[in-house]
Amino acid sequence: MVSRRILLIVGGGIAAYKACELIRALRKAGHSVRCVLTDGGAHFVTPMTLAALSEQPVHTSLWDLKDEAEMGHIQLSRQADLVVVCPATADLLARMAAGIADDLATTLLLATDTPVLAVPAMNVRMWLHPATRRNVATLRADGVTVMEPDEGAMACGEYGPGRLPEVEAIVARIEAALGTRPSTSLGTNGASVAKPSPLDPFVPSEVEGREARPPLTGKHALVTAGPTHEPIDPVRYIANRSSGKQGYAIAAALAALGARVTLVSGPVALATPPGVTRIDVETAREMAAAVETALPADIAVMVAAVADWRVEAAGQKIKKGAAGTPALTLVENPDILATLAASPRRPTLLIGFAAETEHVADHAQAKLARKGCDWIVANDVSGDVMGGDTNSVRIVTRDGIEEWPAAAKADVAARLARRIADALA
Repeated sequence: MVSRRILLIVGGGIAAYKACELIRALRKAGHSVRCVLTDGGAHFVTPMTLAALSEQPVHTSLWDLKDEAEMGHIQLSRQADLVVVCPATADLLARMAAGIADDLATTLLLATDTPVLAVPAMNVRMWLHPATRRNVATLRADGVTVMEPDEGAMACGEYGPGRLPEVEAIVARIEAALGTRPSTSLGTNGASVAKPSPLDPFVPSEVEGREARPPLTGKHALVTAGPTHEPIDPVRYIANRSSGKQGYAIAAALAALGARVTLVSGPVALATPPGVTRIDVETAREMAAAVETALPADIAVMVAAVADWRVEAAGQKIKKGAAGTPALTLVENPDILATLAASPRRPTLLIGFAAETEHVADHAQAKLARKGCDWIVANDVSGDVMGGDTNSVRIVTRDGIEEWPAAAKADVAARLARRIADALA
C-alpha cells in the first residue's frame, strides 16, 4: 500500500455529503487527506465533520491570519501530491476555467503546480449547457483531469448525466492519477497505516517501509499530436481535422505518472500540459525530424494525424487564370511510425494510432502488421471524434483486440497511461 497526500476541495452542492465517504475510503487506502471547504460546501457539510474524518485541520478562509502570514494558500497548493475538487459544481468549474481567485479554493487552484482532478456533480441541464462544456474543454486543455459524471436520477428529480460518480470510481481515478495501485478492497485488507505526525499533519505516513514513486519515474515518453499542414503555396495547405486533444491528454497522463514527456505537436490551439516539453512543428517532414531528435525514448505514442502526402509547394500564391484548374502532384511523406519501428533506437514500447471510418478492427490489425509497432490504438472517426471531447478506442496487439467503452478523451488517456505503466512494470 502506498500513502500519498491529497488536498480535497469540497464544493457547494448536494453531493458534498459524498466527500465524507470519499475521505473515509481514501484514509482506508492509506492516504493522508486535508480538506478545503468552500462557503457553498459549508451549507451541506461542516468543518467539524471533515476534520473528524480526515484527522486534519479544515481550511475555509483565505483570510486566516496565522495561515496567511505564512502564505498558507501557496503551501496548501504545493504540498499535496494531488488536488481533488469534489464535488466540482458548475460555478466552481467556471471560476477555475476563467482563472478567478476570489476565495481560498480558487486561489490555491490558481497557485498550484500539482496535478488537479475535478469530479463534477450538477443538474443535467447545467452539465450539458454549452458554457459548462466550454469550461470543461478549457480545463482539460489546461491539463486538469475532469471526470465524466454518472447518469441517473438527481436530487432535483431530473434524470441524465450530472450525478457524482460512485466513490469507488473516484478512488480508482485518484489512484491512477497518483500512479498507485488501489487494493481490491479499498484498503480494508487489514494492513496497518501509521498516522501522520500531529506536528506535520500533511506529511504522508510510511507504509511497508517506504513511499513508492510514480510508476513511470525515470522513463522518457515521446508523444506526437495534432495534424500536419502541408503547404500548397504561401497561403494554402493540405490538412486534416485533428484537434490534438487526445494526444495532449495522453502527454498529460504520462507526465502525471512520472514520465519525462516530449510532445511533438502539429498546429493546434491547445495549452501545453503541465510538466511536458513541447516542440512545435508544421509539416510531416518537420515532425519526423523532431521525433528523431527527441530519441532515445522508452515509450513512444504516435497520436498525430500525419498527412500521408504533400505537394511541391509553389513559391508564390497560385492565381486563377486562363490555364484552368491547377493540377497538384502528390508526393508520399515519410512514414514516421514505420521508420521508428525499424530504428536501432526503437523505443521499448511503440504505440501507433489508427483513425478509421470503416472496418476499424481489420484496418488496425493490418496496420499493426505493416508498421511493426507493438500496439495500435484504433478509433472510428466517422462521427465528431476529431475535434470532440470523447473517444471510443480499441487496443490492438498481437494477442488480440481489447474494446474500451466511449469516454472522455482525458479518461481514455489516463487508462492508456496506466496500461503503459503496467506493460513496462
